[in-house]
Amino acid sequence: MINDLNFLSIVEFTKEIEKLVLEKKMEYIDAVMYFCDKNGVDIETAASLIKSNAKLKASIQVEAENLNYLPKTKQLPL
Repeated sequence: MINDLNFLSIVEFTKEIEKLVLEKKMEYIDAVMYFCDKNGVDIETAASLIKSNAKLKASIQVEAENLNYLPKTKQLPL
């Protein structure tokens, strides 16, 4: 996957998470945990990368709300 985890960029991290979600049919939360476990990345490092990417952060937030891990935020009807 990533050759040099000491220089893991936000873009590379996001691509890897999106790839896991699409190819392995994982939820975002599971994909992040799987990626961290497989690559020896601290969850705190992943959290800082997630905070820096609004789209990834929003996807995880919606997923967490649907799983009742977070209180639901008000959303406008589509």
